[in-house]
Amino acid sequence: MENSIMGKIKTGQVKIRSKYVFIAEKLGLGTAFALSVLLSILLFNLILFYLKETDNLKYLSFGKFGIFAFLESFPYLLVVIFIVLIVLSGYLITRSDVSYKKPFGYLAVGLVLFIMIFGGVLTYTNLGREFEMRAREGVAPVRMLLQPMTDIRNNGVAGIVFEEGEDYLILQTPQGLRNINLEGLKDLPKMEKGQFVIAVGKKDGFDFKVEKIKIIDKDDVSAIGRGIEFKFKPMDNKDIPSDLFYFDKNERECVKKCFDSEKEKRACFEECRK
Repeated sequence: MENSIMGKIKTGQVKIRSKYVFIAEKLGLGTAFALSVLLSILLFNLILFYLKETDNLKYLSFGKFGIFAFLESFPYLLVVIFIVLIVLSGYLITRSDVSYKKPFGYLAVGLVLFIMIFGGVLTYTNLGREFEMRAREGVAPVRMLLQPMTDIRNNGVAGIVFEEGEDYLILQTPQGLRNINLEGLKDLPKMEKGQFVIAVGKKDGFDFKVEKIKIIDKDDVSAIGRGIEFKFKPMDNKDIPSDLFYFDKNERECVKKCFDSEKEKRACFEECRK
């Protein structure tokens, strides 16, 4: 056996590797594993944060009417990357010495529990809000992960009542002021300026046609409230920057001038879209 192995070494069939190569490989595997686990913990924390503080899960309370709004606002990229990192972490375990000492099933369950526990612990920090702020400021990698939180909804809307009328609302949303069409709805709750509402329906041009609407506690959608504060910042009704209107560029200045003239907000919307 010894002569056979030595013969293969001499002919180049078997090559002796330096112990430093093995050390480097172990360090590389260890670093990659630690990084993937840390990122998994971070992403799990962001998923919990997103589901808890945005309007995503609230749409399910509307039953079948809220399914499309829920699917539209779900953070798919965040979840997919999290799953990929979990799989990568599991694969790296199989390449380590630990996998020979314990059954892989136990290691996989332990890994998932470790990530979930520490990800849950991070919800008691301001880490999620820091990432949210970076997303609203337009920091590319973070905004990409949390994009459903900052994008306009086609099937759902949540915001603060800015003006209310018999068959319409003007809402402050993280994307700007939106005209909410309530025509044809029955048994509407009494809505007043300053209340937080959430609705499902369909985007109608730059307006939103409601199918169902509810009054909610602002603490149930804290991220939406912070998004509105970030968008509007300190302002009064007579000094609203044109970029706060959810319209096209040609309509914004028209609406701003109309608002400055102290006309009814809904009348301004209709006048500038003729």
